[in-house]
Amino acid sequence: MSEIQPVFTQLAKALSQVVVGQPALVQNLIVALLSGGHVILEGVPGTGKTLTVKALSRLVQAEFRRIQLTPDVLPSDILGTNIFDFNTRTFMLKKGPVFTQILLADEINRTPPKTQAALLEAMEEQQVTLDGESLRLPDLFWVIATQNSLEFEGTYPLPEAQLDRFLFKLMVDYPDTQSERQMLLNAQAGLQTKRLDLEKLQPIATVEQILLARQAVQSVRVTEALLDYLLALVQRTRQHPDLALGASPRSAVAWLQASKANAWLSERDYVTPDDIKATAFPLLRHRLILRPEAQLDGLNMDGVISALLGQVAVPR
Repeated sequence: MSEIQPVFTQLAKALSQVVVGQPALVQNLIVALLSGGHVILEGVPGTGKTLTVKALSRLVQAEFRRIQLTPDVLPSDILGTNIFDFNTRTFMLKKGPVFTQILLADEINRTPPKTQAALLEAMEEQQVTLDGESLRLPDLFWVIATQNSLEFEGTYPLPEAQLDRFLFKLMVDYPDTQSERQMLLNAQAGLQTKRLDLEKLQPIATVEQILLARQAVQSVRVTEALLDYLLALVQRTRQHPDLALGASPRSAVAWLQASKANAWLSERDYVTPDDIKATAFPLLRHRLILRPEAQLDGLNMDGVISALLGQVAVPR
């Protein structure tokens, strides 16, 4: 196994010490980082979505920018714009916060579609076009967006075309009782996550190590039987009677990549059916659409995905 693999195990452990009681969230964030896929964090207020990203950005030695998205944010506020310099009589490019390595798009569903769309080209093609000129973004360009799962008044739900550009949609749930008790003990001991304590976190992984890890993930082996299994699952989503929209070809490629990253993080150089199953929920839940009659029957997306995984035979 790669010599840099323990770095990411240590990274997950360090993040878990800050974000208490969210092991699945931490695991899937590291898988997404290794896959090079963007992430949506969804949860009610106060569950630590923004804290999670800020802590991760401190543990990764990379440039970090945050955009607080509101209804009055314009595309130029994200991408940047050309400004005329009266001294030199020339236009100068003032780059926006998108020109970074890790970008936190906070409350992405609170900004209008025109501004949301400003991220489309950046997320898919890793470049930005300003006044007809294409500008490349850093090799490590990773978007993590947050949104509130309860408040819909005054929000702009992301369209399917943009949702499909996110690798994972991770649900940030309430911690269990023991974990929440530990949070209270941390606060009682003087831990102040809003201020200087995050700055005390020491970087564990570098950009170079992340890029090397992504190359190592590419070498993880996948048998033809597992490729057929993954393909059968994708095609089943398109034929499922409770689904109005199935998984796209882009999601099939992303699923394969995420499964390989999950295997590599588990210190294996080969993918198993469990890797495919482990990444199914965060990868599919924002890409599939339930039929109205299925919603009336009380079905939810995770329940449908769970049933779907049981309908396709696992290769031996």
